[in-house]
Amino acid sequence: MGERHRSILSARSGAALDLQQDDRVHDEEHGEEDGGAVEVALDHRAAADLAATKNVELLIENIDPEENPKYFLTSVAEGFDVVRETGRPNVKFLYDFFHEQIAEGNLIEKLQKSIDLVGLVHIADVPGRHEPGTGEINYPNIFRKLRELNYRRYAAMEFIPTGDTVASLRAARELVAASA
Repeated sequence: MGERHRSILSARSGAALDLQQDDRVHDEEHGEEDGGAVEVALDHRAAADLAATKNVELLIENIDPEENPKYFLTSVAEGFDVVRETGRPNVKFLYDFFHEQIAEGNLIEKLQKSIDLVGLVHIADVPGRHEPGTGEINYPNIFRKLRELNYRRYAAMEFIPTGDTVASLRAARELVAASA
């Protein structure tokens, strides 16, 4: 039994687990990178089926290639493809705006096209992974779009505060409220 399966078995009912992907593997014999969305999805189906027995949701997240150039999923588009190909209702995408802004940008259009596949959003600004409003991402527009798309799930504040942590979290909450 793999590590993913042990994590699922130990998870509480109703939990969500972030399935970190493996690094890309180069096939020396054929001169190509390993697996696409279909191959990864097949790997996740067994985990998803096991998770469903525990009422656990699995989240798939991309990591931008600047942070980890070997990571398998480096774009939101790839992640959404994996979720679609997995074909399990308890497998969702963790949309990390920080990583996608660095990787490819165009955050809102991708969000609109696949909002039904989003299980969680991560909030941090670029550069520096600081609180929203300190960098180049237009979080007021993102928060308005999430509301317009009727997103009713969690938004995780995954940022490094530039000042007092509690004050930064309050400011982030106020930014969300002001974006209504």
